[in-house]
Amino acid sequence: MPNNLQATTTLHNGVKMPWFGLGVYKAQDGDEVIQAVKTAIKNGYRSIDTAAVYKNEEGVGQAVREALEESGLSRDDLFITSKVWNSDQGYESTLAAFETTMTNLGLEKLDLYLVHWPVNGKYKDTWRALEQLYKDGRVRAIGVSNFHVHHLQDLLPDAEIKPMVNQIEYHPRLAQLELHTFCKEQGIQLEAWSPLMQGKLLDNSTLQELANKLGKSVAQVILRWDLQNGVVTIPKSTTEHRIIENADVFNFELSAEDMEQINALNENLRTGPDPDNFNF
Repeated sequence: MPNNLQATTTLHNGVKMPWFGLGVYKAQDGDEVIQAVKTAIKNGYRSIDTAAVYKNEEGVGQAVREALEESGLSRDDLFITSKVWNSDQGYESTLAAFETTMTNLGLEKLDLYLVHWPVNGKYKDTWRALEQLYKDGRVRAIGVSNFHVHHLQDLLPDAEIKPMVNQIEYHPRLAQLELHTFCKEQGIQLEAWSPLMQGKLLDNSTLQELANKLGKSVAQVILRWDLQNGVVTIPKSTTEHRIIENADVFNFELSAEDMEQINALNENLRTGPDPDNFNF
């Protein structure tokens, strides 16, 4: 089990990815996202997850540069993820979108680049573009986001390189058991977006009881559950005390019984769109 905020999982190509990171979905570009990213890095975070559609890549890039200057860390200490948006999917357009992302971030190399959603008829060409970026050494790892088992089964026979990561909506109400098993068998690392179900789980009585018993917050219990399930997690926050609190999950453990109690909350309930039925 990871025992500190810099602990990493090794992706199937040998690249080390932190188990824990900061998501910046809905963080405003400019001061809000810059402060959130700098606060996270100052407090031990090493992984930052953004996307073209979040429209805050420039702020993330600025924060990374400033944090490196102020902290004495090197670029190699950080793990930066971005994603190609749906309207940019396709081979040539993905390559162009990647250049825009890199200009916005002001980075020479990206640690992880993801296909944001499985756009029908396009994601295979998008994946070929990611493979090219990987072969060219522009990206250290490539992966997908919001792919169901059948999307992966469709992609894999034509892929030269297997995705290293699948970032999905994942929380105690949506445990994605079949997908989790499939990704494990394939050596694809699962990563959770919306791990706290956008705050909707924070008043759940089962989780509150567990949190009280353990002397932890409900958020910490959920994030610990992610890690013990072998799932990378990237909770979003822009407030300093929450950024610090979210990451304070390495000094306790959920028992098998605790894990079962949380597992029993699963009811395949989504807060985001279904990857089989989205129109953006």
